[in-house]
Amino acid sequence: MRPVTVSIDVPYPSEQVYAFLDVMAHHERFTNHYLTNWRYSGPDRGTGACVTVTAALGGTKTDVTMEVVEVDPPRRIVERNVSAAGRRIAHGTYTIAPLRTGGSRVSFTYAWVRAPLADRLLEPVVRATMRRANRIVMRRLAAELARDASAAGS
Repeated sequence: MRPVTVSIDVPYPSEQVYAFLDVMAHHERFTNHYLTNWRYSGPDRGTGACVTVTAALGGTKTDVTMEVVEVDPPRRIVERNVSAAGRRIAHGTYTIAPLRTGGSRVSFTYAWVRAPLADRLLEPVVRATMRRANRIVMRRLAAELARDASAAGS
């Protein structure tokens, strides 16, 4: 299946965005509209940070384990996602690129390594559902970054 990428520009430097995204618990704040029941393991941040969540998308619920498998501060964080009893394996990659304005472009790419037959048969619907959910994630991420910046400035 072809990957899905969504992006948003934020007025914060790459280092600040990376520092926020590096903490696994922060992800709950901007993905809890479809990821619930967060169960953490491993370190709080960096390679090995891990969480198991319940994902509710497209009328189905499934447990997903997400583990940070690669980091390249302040540019990239790669998570390995396993769900559907191991039949679905994917990578979620956050890429943070500086903008000339001093802000950053944050992109998230969801790339399937292995997908169940139903996902492959319904690829256009599955990809559209993921794109829609992750566009919301990006907007919510921007709001959480603003909230964090405001709290730090207080």
